[in-house]
Amino acid sequence: MLIVMTTVADAAAGGELAEKIVGARLAACVQVLPQMRSVYYWEGEVRNEPEHLLFIKTLDEKYPALESFIKSNHPYEVPEITAIFAAEISEAYLAWMQEYLRT
Repeated sequence: MLIVMTTVADAAAGGELAEKIVGARLAACVQVLPQMRSVYYWEGEVRNEPEHLLFIKTLDEKYPALESFIKSNHPYEVPEITAIFAAEISEAYLAWMQEYLRT
């Protein structure tokens, strides 16, 4: 299992992107976390802005299609797209993900 992360400017954009990703069967679950602050360098300056983080739960083989989908559907010019492997996952949760994503 992979947990892919991306950020968006507001909850509405996060919810819309999450629904598109799950509807396309590129992830079994997407969580849109509450507003946080992101401090980052962009276009010659340090910025400090509110964002929402999306945790996208998917399978390793879905990553290339998911990355492409995010790039095509994300409102940012250069969206964050990072992924980490889950070190452990319950068998039941993994089976549920596999059933949804492989059908």
